[in-house]
Amino acid sequence: MGLHMDDIHTPTLPSGPTTGQRGEGGGGNEKRSLMDLIEEKTRAEEELSTLGSVLDSHGVNMNTSLTTFDGYPRDDLDIAQIRTTRARIIHLRNDYKALMSKIELGLHEHHAAYQASNPPPSSSTETASGSNADQGLVDIPFAKVNSVVNGSPADQAGLKAGDRIRRFGNVNWINHEKLSKVAETVQRNQGRNVVVKIVRKSAVGQTPEELILNLIPRSNWGGRGLLGCHLLPA
Repeated sequence: MGLHMDDIHTPTLPSGPTTGQRGEGGGGNEKRSLMDLIEEKTRAEEELSTLGSVLDSHGVNMNTSLTTFDGYPRDDLDIAQIRTTRARIIHLRNDYKALMSKIELGLHEHHAAYQASNPPPSSSTETASGSNADQGLVDIPFAKVNSVVNGSPADQAGLKAGDRIRRFGNVNWINHEKLSKVAETVQRNQGRNVVVKIVRKSAVGQTPEELILNLIPRSNWGGRGLLGCHLLPA
């Protein structure tokens, strides 16, 4: 499943020691700022998804020609709206790249700050605690399963509607690029196993299940696509 107009999305992260930030201590401000960026990333992806739906409603994409073979504007399309939507998408995509760079920097700073404030008492303990600290940020669900076709590769792997995906192969919330990287991973791994990490809602009052599934994309299962499931941005 991809950011803003000029100064709308301009959250910042402390870089190194916080000398010009308001508030006390860098840790709390850093974490809050990083989560602000994560929330902004989600909002941006939602807007990009909405804009993509606008293009879909006109039956066009970012590359569809808006002119006839002899160069005249097509009279079957709302040219003005399509051009405005495309311009907005291009703007958001550029902002999204900058936003992701900030998030990656924030994650590196978070990890460095954590290591500085938590010297390793032992190699095994430090490795486990450091891993847990980063997992809380990196393993945020980035996609949800909207539907699964019976007998499909997704069904055989155990995916169910409502599952939220944390990892799909090497793809996670920080690099999925509006789920485009999931599609690339699927295409590159036809007939090969892809490890999928999911969270599944349990009964009311119970802790959601965390599952690791093995999914093999393939085209000869009798249905459309290589997975047989529909994914949406989380």
